[in-house]
Amino acid sequence: MNSGPRQESGIVYLVGAGPGDPGLVTVRGMECLQRAQVVIYDYLANQALVHYAPAGAELLYAGKVGGRHNQEQDDINRLLIEKARAGKVVVRLKGGDPFIFGRGGEECQALAAAGIPFEVVPGITAAAGAAACAGIPLTHRRYTPSVAFVTGHEDAQKETSAIDWPRLSTGSGTIVFYMGMTRLRSNMAQLVAHGRAPQTSVALVRWATTPQQQVLTGTLADIADRAEAAGFKPPALIIVGEVVGLRGQLAWFDRRPLFGKRIMVTRAADQAGEFSHLLEQRGAAVVECPTIALVPPDSWDELDAAIADLAAYDWLILTSANGVRFFFERLREQGRDSRSLGRCKVCVVGPKTAELVQAQGIVPDLVPEQFTAEGVVAAFGRVGVAGKRVLFPRAEGAREVIMTELARRGATVSAPVTYCSRLPEHLTETALTALTERQLDVITFSASSTVRNLAALVGGAERLAELLEGVVVASIGPITTKTCHELGLHVTVEPRHATLADLTAALEQHFSR
Repeated sequence: MNSGPRQESGIVYLVGAGPGDPGLVTVRGMECLQRAQVVIYDYLANQALVHYAPAGAELLYAGKVGGRHNQEQDDINRLLIEKARAGKVVVRLKGGDPFIFGRGGEECQALAAAGIPFEVVPGITAAAGAAACAGIPLTHRRYTPSVAFVTGHEDAQKETSAIDWPRLSTGSGTIVFYMGMTRLRSNMAQLVAHGRAPQTSVALVRWATTPQQQVLTGTLADIADRAEAAGFKPPALIIVGEVVGLRGQLAWFDRRPLFGKRIMVTRAADQAGEFSHLLEQRGAAVVECPTIALVPPDSWDELDAAIADLAAYDWLILTSANGVRFFFERLREQGRDSRSLGRCKVCVVGPKTAELVQAQGIVPDLVPEQFTAEGVVAAFGRVGVAGKRVLFPRAEGAREVIMTELARRGATVSAPVTYCSRLPEHLTETALTALTERQLDVITFSASSTVRNLAALVGGAERLAELLEGVVVASIGPITTKTCHELGLHVTVEPRHATLADLTAALEQHFSR
């Protein structure tokens, strides 16, 4: 009997998500995520990675938190088989490496028995990530040529341990216990009882490779007491061995200038990445809070007319990265490119704007010393603008300083609206939680609109000031600072030059003091 067309089987990719930092996932792992139709992820897999799956992918949480099995392993195995048999591309995203205390072997056995094709994508195991970011080499030719990875949470009901404690205690140089915090005291006592010196160095590494990383050091004799006194909780790895003593010399990760600082970035959603990256490189934990939605103008008529007559202008002024992006996108949509500028010279404000203009094949003719509207006016005061035609593509509601002052100096200024800034419908859940639960060390404002919009989103200036009590307010420049003051905020950090790089450097200097 014909039962209809046969459903082709899908495939399961067991992907190691790495030790915590989403940047440590492998290229192959990212490729699998980007084509996944189903992602089944664990508690220890950074959930930021899940968002690399295509829109519409099914996202299923199957983690285990603190020993509590949200789903039993057999259930997870059945789920993998079910989704693959439905013809889906399934990514099983597991913290660390799938085959090192990740139960990946069990899942592969279940898939093999069911005839489901699978691929294992290795990940950086937690021991390697924790050791590297704690400044502890797992092996070192002057200290030890060997390292052992051991489970730290054997079933307490077992009559005999599967761990060969005598050989582990004296036969391994460095020992790394996975998931061993709940049995820290007993495991350390086992090592001492079987011959390891009580003075042997120990490090506990919690939330390794992330801005929340914590490291606690001690010895076999006292590390359990130290952990209890410090309230040191899972998830953490335990590293035992002489190499732990090298941390004092080799620690780098938690000595970065902004390490552990939770910093809110209030730029537009599609612009936050660059600034976030600068901060994360210096150790910060970034909370992105989009306060601006950038949209095209209601009508392109005015800008299109200017583009049609572009060669007749003497100067083009671009004061922001947004201005560059929207202007040149519209230029291309009109079937033109930078050659249409003809003899028109170009003035840009700030190095980032200059960089984007240069990417269009144009070397700016004028870059003001001050990255403000007043700086533009001052620069044209030196080169002269009387009798010149000036095109200034601008944001809706932009300050009128450039238009007014250049016209007063004899220029004919066209200032078509090129893009508009709109208020998002609401704050993201992550941003709202960070504000209301007082989780922030710093908030950054890169434009006056980000300050005003955030105030509107939280319910007014008074509420904003209340939420930011005790938070360092960092403003990109004097105009933004003025807006902060008008809304009752005290600005602690303002760079000399209004660029994101300078704002980042100013934050570093603030916390170094």
